[in-house]
Amino acid sequence: MNLNGDLSNDQLLQVVGERLTKLRLDRSFTQEQLAEEAGLGLRTIQRMESGGTSTRLDGFLRVCRVLGVLDRLELLLPDPGPSPIDQLKLQGKVRQRVRHRKPKPGDKPEWTWGEES
Repeated sequence: MNLNGDLSNDQLLQVVGERLTKLRLDRSFTQEQLAEEAGLGLRTIQRMESGGTSTRLDGFLRVCRVLGVLDRLELLLPDPGPSPIDQLKLQGKVRQRVRHRKPKPGDKPEWTWGEES
């Protein structure tokens, strides 16, 4: 089943649960092993795999980490990077110097050449 905007939230949760089950089985984890590795309860894993709506995102991320698919979230939520306006502002500007705070009258320099400690 393809994940698209035509599916209801319940249908999407069902598909995600089915995919988590397949990933778990492909990696030869029992539900108990996955729960232990992810630091979650067995019932939480069962709810996720059945498409339950009462699971937390934190638990989902833990399961993804254990199953080795956390990096795939980059496809779901790519880094937007700088906006086009920011890119235009930065375009052509190359940093040419470093500016330091000017000392105020009465400030003592921290160190000078030839001074002994």
